[in-house]
Formats: sequence, structure tokens, C-alpha cells
Amino acid sequence: MKGRRVQKSQFWLLSFLFPAVLFPEIIDRIAITAGNQVITESQIDGEIRVTAFLNRDKPDLSADARKEAAARLIEQALIKREMDLSHYPLPDLKDADESLKSIQTMYSSDADFQNALEDSGITVDELRRRLWWQLTLLRFIDYRFRPGIQIPYADVQVYYRQQVTQWQRKGTQPIPTLQESREQIEEILTQKRIDQALEQWIKDTRNQVAIHYLDAALQ
Repeated sequence: MKGRRVQKSQFWLLSFLFPAVLFPEIIDRIAITAGNQVITESQIDGEIRVTAFLNRDKPDLSADARKEAAARLIEQALIKREMDLSHYPLPDLKDADESLKSIQTMYSSDADFQNALEDSGITVDELRRRLWWQLTLLRFIDYRFRPGIQIPYADVQVYYRQQVTQWQRKGTQPIPTLQESREQIEEILTQKRIDQALEQWIKDTRNQVAIHYLDAALQ
């Protein structure tokens, strides 16, 4: 998951994280139900806006972009369902403060940061909750899938030989030994296995949970 853009699966937004602020004259329409999880139209727009902010892009509220956002929210809803079933303990919201501060330092001033938020149409609280969810997601995925993964030594050797070839082409000197590289290689391969396990789990779970589109344009 490392190195992916936020719009990928690593960086998702659960529908329950962004409750709509409803005024008497505004009705937040339900767009999708996934089991007992509800995804609304405003949550889809919020997913687009926060993702765009994190990617330093302008929000794209086109039909295709909304379909992509809806697909991400469905996956998040399935993960939330699994968290509920396993009674997974959620971290405190303040655990996201470090990530929030890190993003703020990317801007020359607080005014620039606030202007960027305003341009994306989100609040700092929405951003904090998104970062909190990323943290929650990474911890849950690790909790859920890492224990079942073992990396054979033969796989480490194969990966190391591939790395040696790349290092030689780049002129890297000195080339690390297998023993020096083993721990890092095992972690890289573990992360790949976790990604594969997660993708398969989502595919299987989608086939088990009833998903209904009240907004047909999102299918």
C-alpha cells in the first residue's frame, strides 16, 4: 500500500466518518446501502473533496469521479462491518494529530493551508477524520491479515537476487548482503501479501453482502 496515491484503496473514507450537517430545507439522499451501512450523496462528494485535497488536485465531481468515490466508500463500508463483527477497538481521534500537523507543514502559512481547505470545500475537522480513518485502516489491516502471512526464505532469496541485479545496473556500491537486506525484504514481501489478501477479502465479501444502488448513476 505504500507509495500509492490516496485515491487508491490505501487512502479510503468511511461513510460514517462524515455525517452530513442537515438544514430543514436540505435532505441528504441515501445513494447506496451495503448491508447495514448507508452511504449518502453528500458523503460521496465529501470523499471526492478530501481525496482531492490530499492529492493536491481540484475536486472532480463528474459522474465518473462519483462512481469511483462510491466504489471506495462501499469497500470502506465492508471494512467497517468487519470491524464491528470483530469488535476491533478504534483509536482515539487525537492519534491523527501528528499526520495533520505533517500536512500543515507542507504549506507556507496557516492562511495558505486554510485557503487550500476552502478551495477543496472541506473543513479541518473533515481532514482530521480522514487521516484518523487512514490510521485506523492501516492498523486494522495489519491486525486482520499479518498474522496469517509467512515469507519463505526461498522467496527472500529470489527477491534479493532481483535487487542485486538492479543495484548493479545503478552502480550501487557496496551492495548489501542478503543477511543485511533480509529484514527489509521480508517486510516488503509481507506488505505485498497483505495487499493481495485484502483485495481477495474485499472481492469475497462483496459477494456475500447485499449492495443496493438507490442512485443508479453510481453503478
